[in-house]
Amino acid sequence: MSPRLPPSASVAHDTGDGRLHAPSAARNAGVIADLLEHAMKGRPASGALEIASGTGQHVVTNAARLPHLTWQPTELDPDRIASIDAHVRLAGLANVRPARMLDATRPGWSADVTPQDLILLANLLHLIPMAAVTTLIEEAGHALAHGGTLILYGPFMRSGTLTSDGDRRFHAELTGADPTIGYKSDTDIARLIAESGMIVEERVEMPANNLAFLARRS
Repeated sequence: MSPRLPPSASVAHDTGDGRLHAPSAARNAGVIADLLEHAMKGRPASGALEIASGTGQHVVTNAARLPHLTWQPTELDPDRIASIDAHVRLAGLANVRPARMLDATRPGWSADVTPQDLILLANLLHLIPMAAVTTLIEEAGHALAHGGTLILYGPFMRSGTLTSDGDRRFHAELTGADPTIGYKSDTDIARLIAESGMIVEERVEMPANNLAFLARRS
């Protein structure tokens, strides 16, 4: 069963041309692309998998900024899959494959993808239960090529503590809608990454009190 989300957790508007537009994605697309350029600088790479691509705003920004990567966006919602493809089509990008359906919380999904040089996940872990987070990170580790990079971005607790008024308010909205979801602690995420055979190389503090984990599969 899918988690119950408050209205504030996912806001996207229909643009009338097949695309959905999320204001939050527009705000952070540039800083995520900056992060990717930093993480992949000097590293040969070809295949990039984006988990939970949402509206498609991130993947078109990332594909334009990192044209040497061939991107595979994924989603669960058919309306968002259609939006991703519309964004890519209107952007005229040749290095993005058609969006495909993927439930990254399903055990075993890594066997269905070729080894990836980069896996990106933004703004999902606070919206799913901890058991689903565990499965997702384990499977992402299996889906990475040797030396591949996993990037996790989003809002997190710091050592189990919510560190801003905005985070406390949003976490309360999430847990009020569904007690199984909400912010995860950075320490738990780091532990899951290590248990999944990866090494956290960097933790990057991001705007709006977000945090990014840059992990490599050794």
